[in-house]
Amino acid sequence: MFDDDNLVSIAGLVPVMTLAEQTGLTSMLAEKVAITAPRIKSGSANPAPKLATLIAGMCAGADSIDDVDLLRSGGCKELFGGVYAPSTVGTLLREFTFGHAKQLESVMGEHLLALTERADLLPGADVRVFVDIDSLLRPVHGHQKQGASYGHTKIAGKQVLRKGLSPLVATISTDIAAPVVSGMRLRAGKTGSGKGAASMVTTSIGTARAAGATGTIVVRGDSAFGNRKVVRAARRGGAEFSVVLTKNSSVKTAIAAISDDAWTPVRYPGAVRDPETGEWISDAEVAEIPYTAFSSTKDKVTARLIVRRVKDARYPDALFPIWRHHPFFTNSTESTADADITHRRHAVIETVFADLIDGPLAHMPSGRFAANSAWVLCAAITHNLLRAAGTLAGGRLGRARGATLRRKLLNIPARLARPQRHPILHLPRHWPWIDAWLMLWHNTIGYTPPQPQSI
Repeated sequence: MFDDDNLVSIAGLVPVMTLAEQTGLTSMLAEKVAITAPRIKSGSANPAPKLATLIAGMCAGADSIDDVDLLRSGGCKELFGGVYAPSTVGTLLREFTFGHAKQLESVMGEHLLALTERADLLPGADVRVFVDIDSLLRPVHGHQKQGASYGHTKIAGKQVLRKGLSPLVATISTDIAAPVVSGMRLRAGKTGSGKGAASMVTTSIGTARAAGATGTIVVRGDSAFGNRKVVRAARRGGAEFSVVLTKNSSVKTAIAAISDDAWTPVRYPGAVRDPETGEWISDAEVAEIPYTAFSSTKDKVTARLIVRRVKDARYPDALFPIWRHHPFFTNSTESTADADITHRRHAVIETVFADLIDGPLAHMPSGRFAANSAWVLCAAITHNLLRAAGTLAGGRLGRARGATLRRKLLNIPARLARPQRHPILHLPRHWPWIDAWLMLWHNTIGYTPPQPQSI
């Protein structure tokens, strides 16, 4: 029988949302998000607690507006004040415009800085920081989604056309820290991947500096971002760049000019060391050559064109090796092999995509483009908040996936009791992750840092 008012299914949300309050999330939302000319007056009232309700629901695993109703079940209404109904949250999202989404984007950046002050989200930032940028295409269905259009995406290694919306995402990470989201912007599905990338790179470099990155900053991107605007933004921000270049005639000529004895085998899946020489025996090799990119523009720059070549698996029995070449352009000072490894680790941004798709970006819930823009920004805030919670829980949870954090820290059942009117949560005996949960609890409950100052 569903008749118990004291059961809680998401007890871990208490320390997580306490962390959100301690880092000033609600106050930032109240200060920065203002809807002055609403279509429905009641729908735009109190945007801060409504957006906080949505973020709390996303932390618990909500991937649609209706899922927010989880926060009103059992004893949750006693634990969390100001929880709004899903219909009210949906009405608020439909009041959003492009300008309101920019307001929420400002909250996301400022809250990330507050989280970095509260938790050590970027260890190793005094040595090297990576700003990765990429886009993804989220499929949508039906004819009522504003901005939905056919765009190119890759499925199982093949380019296909798919109808959807295309968020542009920038992340910040280090050699030992999992990525946090520093920028997110929703675009139409047919939008080119690189559109708006330069401004997001500039913002992300500034955010990284403000978050305490005193070491080298490296901007990484694939071929969609190997253009002069992105490279110019990186150089103006004092960062190094490592971006893939499209194999045009100029790049092909540079690759052909690399001498045969310049190629060096590198560590690659299946590579082994020669027991006599200690060199790698691999079907992947790297080499580099000086190259001037964007030579016909005022932004021309000369740096290193590093090429990785791999034997084409389609021709295993060819008399002579047939190579596939993968060039990227960089001004880093690492050795050729190390620069190649550093560039290929740009794929770390895919772990963020996997987290978002496995969570709030499983769907684009609204028919209105601006509402979906607000939705993806709330998803970014949620990702960063969960990353900070995992860091405060300690151990491997600082790099854990969002689904892992929800399973181990958030979605834990509890019974709410009130002896002498003092609320106590009774949690399951022998919970496998008691130590991590208590570490998060003691690092949030009762902790009273000064509230961050809004910029």
